[in-house]
Amino acid sequence: MYKIRTVENGVQATDTVNALKNEGFTDHDIYIFAHYRERSKDLTDVTHTENIGIKEQGIFESLGNFLKSRGDELRSKMRAVGMNQAEADQYEAELDKGKVVIVGSNEAKDLNFTKNI
Repeated sequence: MYKIRTVENGVQATDTVNALKNEGFTDHDIYIFAHYRERSKDLTDVTHTENIGIKEQGIFESLGNFLKSRGDELRSKMRAVGMNQAEADQYEAELDKGKVVIVGSNEAKDLNFTKNI
């Protein structure tokens, strides 16, 4: 299951994260997307939510993000937390407008291959 919310600012983002926690999502189930990396990082740090990395995307997709445009990278990360391509396209367009997208997802892919190493 996953829920997607779009907000305008950091105060709304914090409120939305708290609401998702009240609905049963943990810090590790909540992901914040913003078009600018620094804004995304700052909001993630302040709300103590999860970063999307190798665990969710796998090593090859994560490394490939370094070669992608920011929009392509964001859509790839959105798909990793459960969105389909159409949803990822739709919400990436919201990010282009300066909005923040928050996803509560227990569908994030667990591609952590290091567990067996």
